[in-house]
Amino acid sequence: MRYIRFQSPEVDDRGRNVGVFGLVNGLAKQGRLIEEQERFRRLNNDWYDAAYPDPATVDATVYDRELHPGAAAWFKVSAQHLVERVDGYLEILTAHGVACVVLRSDDPGRVIYEDDHQIVVVPVADLE
Repeated sequence: MRYIRFQSPEVDDRGRNVGVFGLVNGLAKQGRLIEEQERFRRLNNDWYDAAYPDPATVDATVYDRELHPGAAAWFKVSAQHLVERVDGYLEILTAHGVACVVLRSDDPGRVIYEDDHQIVVVPVADLE
C-alpha cells in the first residue's frame, strides 16, 4: 500500500472521521491531557509543523467542505520518518480510551493536493 491514514472509526458531528492529530488536539482543548502528554503533543506538533507543509497553507481551499467534501490527508508510506512519530499520539489516545483505526490504500480517492510526504484526497464515497 502506498498511503496510510490514522483516524477515528466514527464520524463526528460534522460528518468527518477526525485524523489522529485532530483527536489528540481535541483532548488537549478539553484539558484532558496530563503534563507529560501535553509536552509530547506540543513538541511533536511543532516538529511536524517544521517537517512538512500544511496543505491548507499551500492551497487555502483544500479543506473547503463545499469544494472538497470529506477531504482528508494521508501519509505516503515512503515518509516513514513522519509515520513513525504517530505511535506516541496513538499511545495518548489509548490512554484516554479514544479509538483510532489505521487505513492503508493504494487509491484512497481523488487527489486534490500532493507533496513529497502526503496527499489530500476526496474519498471515493464522497464523490458519488
